[in-house]
Amino acid sequence: MMSVGRELKRRGRAIVAPLLFLSLTGYFGWSATQGDRGLNGYKRHHAALVAANNDLASAVADRTLWEVRVASLRPAHLDPDALDERGRAMLNLSEPNDIVIPYQAGQKLF
Repeated sequence: MMSVGRELKRRGRAIVAPLLFLSLTGYFGWSATQGDRGLNGYKRHHAALVAANNDLASAVADRTLWEVRVASLRPAHLDPDALDERGRAMLNLSEPNDIVIPYQAGQKLF
């Protein structure tokens, strides 16, 4: 009986260290793929970065468009004919000698 108990203790001690290291390896392996800083976290952060870059590109395009529009309103660049045309279009007015073509409600140009 004594030898069986000693043999179980010896084998138990021999199994503890490899089991502990295997558990640690499994934990770090799981963390490397599923954790916040793992591969799935990297994919989420990369997708957020792509979305932020798309938003930035859209904002830069909008800003450029508005900069061009504002620059054309400066007195040195203001075209009187374009201003007159745009003002009449916005106010829905016309000159007496203008040719007016009415559109139906679903066919508006702007």
